[in-house]
Amino acid sequence: MKFTDGFWLMREGVRASYATEIRDLRVEENRFTAYASVKKVAARGDTLNTPLITVECFSPAEGVIGVRTTHHAGKARRGPDFTLYPGDGSAPGARTRQEGGTTELTSGPLTLRMDGDGPWGITFLGPDGRHLTGAGPKGTAFATTPDGVHHMIAQLALDVGENVYGLGERFTPYVKNGQSVDIWQADGGTSSEQAYKNIPFYLSSRGYGVFVNHPGKVSFEVGSEAVGQVQFSVEDQTLEYYIVAGPTPKEVLSRYTALTGRPALPPAWSFGLWLTTSFCTSYDEATVTSFVDGMAERGIPLSVFHFDCFWMREYQWSDFLWDPEVFPDPEGMLARLKERGLRISMWINPYIAQKSALFAEAAGHGYLVRRPDGDIWQWDLWQPGMALVDFTNPAAAAWYNGKLRLLLDQGVDCFKTDFGERIPTDVVWHDGSDPERMHNYYAQIYNRTVFDLLERERGTGEAVLFARSATAGGQQYPVHWGGDCFASFTAMAESLRGGLSLSLSGFGFWSHDIGGFEGTPDPAVFKRWLAFGLLSSHSRLHGNVSYRVPWEFGEEAVDVARKFTLLKHRLMPYLYAVAAEAHRTGVPVMRPMLAEFPGDPATRTLDRQYMLGPDLLVAPVFTEDGEVEYYVPEGTWTSLLTGETVTGPAWRQETHGFDSLPLLVRDGAVLPWGTDDQRPDGDWLDHLTLRVFGSAAGERTVTVPDLTGAAAASFHVVRDAAGVRVTAEGTGRPYRVGVEETGAAGEGTGTVTVA
Repeated sequence: MKFTDGFWLMREGVRASYATEIRDLRVEENRFTAYASVKKVAARGDTLNTPLITVECFSPAEGVIGVRTTHHAGKARRGPDFTLYPGDGSAPGARTRQEGGTTELTSGPLTLRMDGDGPWGITFLGPDGRHLTGAGPKGTAFATTPDGVHHMIAQLALDVGENVYGLGERFTPYVKNGQSVDIWQADGGTSSEQAYKNIPFYLSSRGYGVFVNHPGKVSFEVGSEAVGQVQFSVEDQTLEYYIVAGPTPKEVLSRYTALTGRPALPPAWSFGLWLTTSFCTSYDEATVTSFVDGMAERGIPLSVFHFDCFWMREYQWSDFLWDPEVFPDPEGMLARLKERGLRISMWINPYIAQKSALFAEAAGHGYLVRRPDGDIWQWDLWQPGMALVDFTNPAAAAWYNGKLRLLLDQGVDCFKTDFGERIPTDVVWHDGSDPERMHNYYAQIYNRTVFDLLERERGTGEAVLFARSATAGGQQYPVHWGGDCFASFTAMAESLRGGLSLSLSGFGFWSHDIGGFEGTPDPAVFKRWLAFGLLSSHSRLHGNVSYRVPWEFGEEAVDVARKFTLLKHRLMPYLYAVAAEAHRTGVPVMRPMLAEFPGDPATRTLDRQYMLGPDLLVAPVFTEDGEVEYYVPEGTWTSLLTGETVTGPAWRQETHGFDSLPLLVRDGAVLPWGTDDQRPDGDWLDHLTLRVFGSAAGERTVTVPDLTGAAAASFHVVRDAAGVRVTAEGTGRPYRVGVEETGAAGEGTGTVTVA
């Protein structure tokens, strides 16, 4: 939200007050509080009839410093609030220091400095005293607008050349400088400024992050009002934000996800290919069986089959009952599908249509959200007379999960938790939550409710969602997909931008609808999207009004689907190790180039390519004719598909067939390469190959996980003038070593030397 009229004036009717000077300071061992007047105090009379802003500075975790600014502290806090870890609000190593008029708070590599002798200001310093950002004379404030609404405001300085990323899954330009961004959930597709996953966290190219700890609407002006500042404001009496230290993007994300929650590790089977019925298409068991048979006949391994909305009867979503006319024997059908090795996913949402028998049941128990006058909140958008489950009521959450448990008993493995964005604010919640704060936060309790059920019923490590909406902390409940995109190259690029922004917002796993959702893709779009989708963390074929089985788009599409599905399966020892890293550290599987190469200025704006883990560069092709332009960082890179080498730093212009794309392996990488290309959750140590790339001398330890993400075996690889030496730990099984440069190879169970 903008408050000013240019640099000098305020907008009509806006009254703003800025922290001007410190009038009192209370310093404790690991935190301090400043009381700032909003005008220069020259005489005692200046202390009358004027506000103070209370500024609390503290550290909830190592390398994280929080600032809480408050005007009137008496406002009732009705919640909800983000859950932060470890939760005690005080980092054990945080220390304050005073010298003259300067007060400092240091936590790990991060220091907050406040100078009491000069004009108001807060400075944040990184390692070795390097200036990161700060709140200057107008950086701590409150304002009222003509409608009488009270806003707390903060501004943090942008340095010359500094870029801002993140703020959730945003489909607008990847670099957020110059944008106005409202953190407010919306069902707006991928071609607008609205977003399904709004995260009040941004990451700076200067090696720090900023998290605004407010679950309601946060309005960001990223160099768009004061062009040298990132401004954020909330309609509240208190504003709390955290500076998260780096200095690398991966360190920022690790600290941020330690604070807001690390992602669970999805089961290995979920990394295979998902196929759905699509949405508005016609399907029954015969249709589903024909799809599964068709994939098998064409040699395309399938891991998950998903039933979208119309598995239930029309006008009755959600009643969690199969349409008996279309699926007369659901238990038998699911058993037949599972006999073929498939996992089953079901579409659900948190709404109850009036025609559903569950409406009266839920209404009678008080499980539906109500308006202030006591009426149940309803509308006809999406489903007629639709109401909303009140997950703030523990009994309602248990009731909802009871319906899902019946599906799990039938053989369902996971759920697509669709929707959760259009949450009304003219309502009363069971637990008394503030409706404005609950609008964004609803996605969290919705997805958490379903994820927790899956963990209880299936066990830790076996729970996975396909979720559309999320807020901060939502990364704990993977996987999230990119929502409703058009079937076009433009939308394919939009989707990637959204995924890159989400990854820099702390989300470790992300997917999208291969081929696009709206409309029917041109075969060229579908084939190009196949390669991109099968080189994403999770891969799903899904559409709206048309099927997404590959043969609908020609035999070449079948070949492309087969090739990249088999490739992904062979990459699973590598990919699942990266997934386990995301679970442990919060560093995402799909990484913007900036995350791996923060010191290379050329990577700071790249939004049409990414790193899949630390060692694979992927540049999807967004053209029918196969022309692609991409950037190669420093070093010698090897095409995983052709074996050709490329030396960077360099920009490349290439032309690729539909069965190809730039897929480069980093110099010095050691890829664990599986033998089983038929499933994502096979025995990865069965005749494993370690593929050693490049010629650079060095050492690398490669871990092959088991299906829980724990290390099943590790291989220490040394390359020097004498050749390649490999030492294995944790396994006595045979493996193969292949040196890509020379083609030399060796077999061994302990130490292998390849000369």
